[in-house]
Amino acid sequence: MLAGCSSGESGNAPHSPTQSATPSAAAEAEGVAPMPLPGMPPPLSPTDVYAATRELSPAVADQPTRVYVPNSESNTITVIDPDSFRVIDTFPAGGHEPQHVVPAYDLQMLYANNDLPIGSGSLLPIDPRTGKPGDPIPVRDPYNMYFTPDGEYALVVAEADRSLDFYDPHSWEKLHDVAVPDCLGVNHMDFTADGRTALVSCEFSGRMAVVDIASLSLLRMIDLPRGRSGMPQDVKLAPDGRTFYVADMMADGIYVFDAKTFDNTGFVETGAGAHGLYITRDSRQMLITNRTEGSISVWDFATGQLARKWQIPGGGSPDMGNLSADGRVFWVSGRNHSEVYAIDIVEWKLLARIPVGRGAHGLTIWPQPGRYSTGHTGVMR
Repeated sequence: MLAGCSSGESGNAPHSPTQSATPSAAAEAEGVAPMPLPGMPPPLSPTDVYAATRELSPAVADQPTRVYVPNSESNTITVIDPDSFRVIDTFPAGGHEPQHVVPAYDLQMLYANNDLPIGSGSLLPIDPRTGKPGDPIPVRDPYNMYFTPDGEYALVVAEADRSLDFYDPHSWEKLHDVAVPDCLGVNHMDFTADGRTALVSCEFSGRMAVVDIASLSLLRMIDLPRGRSGMPQDVKLAPDGRTFYVADMMADGIYVFDAKTFDNTGFVETGAGAHGLYITRDSRQMLITNRTEGSISVWDFATGQLARKWQIPGGGSPDMGNLSADGRVFWVSGRNHSEVYAIDIVEWKLLARIPVGRGAHGLTIWPQPGRYSTGHTGVMR
């Protein structure tokens, strides 16, 4: 949704964005190890943020594996059985323009984000045990949603309002907000390894925002080299926690950011319409969806180079998705083709092309391995 309007109701007022580095970076500069966000589960490995994403949690043992697809233009949710590659259910999204299906922090619920009409919106809860929806929850302008790494807040990305809204993830009472007035099209984000800071993309202004999660304040804004002609999308932290990658649809590649200083340190061309970023189950590579040209690029962390580019046979528009629990099959929506692709990333072949509703967007395959979800389409730690 492209729409700019006045910011929403005010919670805690954000601090002025004048700092040039995060509190974590300042601590390291003084030789003090940064403290993780209080309440965040301690990392299992100092060198791999995703070390916990190899096995399914006992908390999801009673949840059958399904693919949930929000169809933004059809206002429906499609449910797919990944074993048979068949659609087994389609139901109304409970609102308008569902954008992403987001797993809850505690892995016990899924939420479809309905971000229209402007000034309104809702979350449609979906029980992952049954695959059935509940009653919509009124939430203002939820284009996307994340969860702070301590589990304290559901972080609603209010795109039209240019705000990050912090809700109680159980009562859905809005508790705080952080205004990002210079971030037109606030969109995707990821968190530093210590959970204290988030890097946030501004899709329609060619900028990035740095937000302090601990103090709920905006730290700084960063202009991308292409300025307003850029279109930053997904954001992903590298396994070692040292680097952020940001896909840019108009720049046709990924920007590289230092995760301590938030300096832009490079750019890699990947393909037309670079959009979604997904870490492989072994933390060795990252998949990049190039939506405009219908391809998947693969970034290798060890070599710091692109390892391959794979074209979807017959074309397509790969957008958002996630990997199967075993890491072998990449499930991704075909945004402009009303379909979903199941791609074997070991043998690199298309297993299925499944018709769904119009505007298929931020799908998730669930359950995912990991201890807790930070949101989006199932970013796990």
